[in-house]
Amino acid sequence: MSNTAINTAQNVNIEYEFAGVGKRIIAFLLDAVVLIIYIIAVSLTVYKAVGLFDQNNVLGIRELSLLPVFCYSLVMHLVFNGHTVGKFIMGIKVVKEDGSPARLSDFLIRWILRLIDIVLFLGTVGVVAILFSERKQRLGDIAAKTIVINTRKSTKISHTILEDLDPDYQPQFQNAYILSDADVNEIKDIYRLAGESRDYMTLRELRIKIESLLNTQSDLRDGVFIRTILKDYTYLTQGR
Repeated sequence: MSNTAINTAQNVNIEYEFAGVGKRIIAFLLDAVVLIIYIIAVSLTVYKAVGLFDQNNVLGIRELSLLPVFCYSLVMHLVFNGHTVGKFIMGIKVVKEDGSPARLSDFLIRWILRLIDIVLFLGTVGVVAILFSERKQRLGDIAAKTIVINTRKSTKISHTILEDLDPDYQPQFQNAYILSDADVNEIKDIYRLAGESRDYMTLRELRIKIESLLNTQSDLRDGVFIRTILKDYTYLTQGR
């Protein structure tokens, strides 16, 4: 699968995989399940309720209740920063080609071009575009200059900078758990790359960023501090 290099705020390139057509189709089907559940719920509640009132308003209320179905993709991508329920489950998201977060205008372009990519031709145009484009983009992505990437790493803990913790390990920074999985993945990648290249300036900037996120200070050396944060995060989030 093709990769793309995304530049972080610390000017370190992190490689992500482009999401393949299989994951994107499954994410689409999962979103379809969400919408089907919504429609069933509306049918059993709203539709029955409006039937008790003025029949002249029934059609308008029913059409209004289906508005979330048509706007689902646009609203979910916008509110959840490139995710829908299906994309979140599959570990993929929409970002700009340079790795920066997509904007409202980008999501709007993708949403409008779903009409061609997915709706009118039953998804065949979108699938063909993804299969034959270098960056796995459907027409909406090409027009909006967005890509869909895998956000989950397939590595095991033994393949990361983390080691198995000692049975008597005690965390030093109790609030390390407030970091998100995405934060920790990026910290691990930057730590590894900066260590391999002996880029001590990046380690210092990363340390400052972590201290800002956790609102904490420490006398530990930069590398030791970062590794301790990662170990503490592992300890605190594993529910030991």
